[in-house]
Amino acid sequence: MRLEGKLAVITAAASGMGRAGVELFLEQGARVCAVDVNAAGLDALRRDLDPSGERLSTVEADLGSPDGARGSIHDAAGKLGGIDVLWAHAGIPGPGGIEHLDVGEYQKAFALNVRSATLAAGEVIGHMRKRGKGSIIFTASVSGMVGSMWSPVYSSCKFAVVGLTKSLAQTFAPDNVRVNVVCPGLADTPMKVGFTGRGVSAEAAAAAEAKMMTMIPLGRLVKPMEVAHAALWLASDDASFVTGIELPVDGGFTCK
Repeated sequence: MRLEGKLAVITAAASGMGRAGVELFLEQGARVCAVDVNAAGLDALRRDLDPSGERLSTVEADLGSPDGARGSIHDAAGKLGGIDVLWAHAGIPGPGGIEHLDVGEYQKAFALNVRSATLAAGEVIGHMRKRGKGSIIFTASVSGMVGSMWSPVYSSCKFAVVGLTKSLAQTFAPDNVRVNVVCPGLADTPMKVGFTGRGVSAEAAAAAEAKMMTMIPLGRLVKPMEVAHAALWLASDDASFVTGIELPVDGGFTCK
């Protein structure tokens, strides 16, 4: 039980990698507060993983708003009685190109991908100081390690998250709080269509996915649970001397 007795918060927890993280963290002994804007998804999470509500609590919040990003951490800490681990996973693909860019859509992408993570970290650090240690995990992307020709807005947001990680790892080290970031490749989640199928036909989306496959040495998409296992390692004491790293979970995409 690698998280026995730990109090963990996971954002964007109602589906995909976040939901896999809730399942895995519970399995490994943590008490978990799942945060998402999707109330129905949170209801399903409780029903499927912890009907009694003994070890899983939820907070419905719009992390794209400053009040939601901060308030969700405050509410989660109240439900758990503290926070040892934060996996700030929320994000969206955002607009595809920058010609004729919709500034509102750009701001929405930045707010959810970057600002929500920044505000959550700023809110959670006080709770972790009270516990004497902690682990903050962000989610970026391989597009935050190497530029993406298809998603410049998303890529720039995820580079910002990687930079935030490296800065906060130094800032929070005196508090015995580690800060790391997982960088998944293209994953088989509901968000996939936001990358491969944005504004194109089903045939074009399939062709884009096939092209991506040729760039992944292991030859397939990453599974949500594989990313959750990476986050579990960073959350656990197995990674007690690991801070400031960007951990690709990408089948070798970034090794070339």
